[in-house]
Amino acid sequence: MQLEIRNYYEVLLLELLSDEGLLDELPADYLADLCCVTLNQLPTRYIRHLVDTYFFEDYEELQKMKTEIQQALEKSRAFLKENQKA
Repeated sequence: MQLEIRNYYEVLLLELLSDEGLLDELPADYLADLCCVTLNQLPTRYIRHLVDTYFFEDYEELQKMKTEIQQALEKSRAFLKENQKA
């Protein structure tokens, strides 16, 4: 049995990466590492239906989540940059 659940932070992170053009710009291996390191800094928020989430979500909460993602993404990029030199 396959359940249709996903982490909403994943969805928002991928939207951010797409909006910034990074999905097309960065190598796939680096992108996968970047997503993992970023998501490991964030809480999980599981959803079943994305359309329901868009309908019921609070604007302030969404903005807070996007800010958390942006901050985690910046830290992750710095972390990966530093550790690629080693």
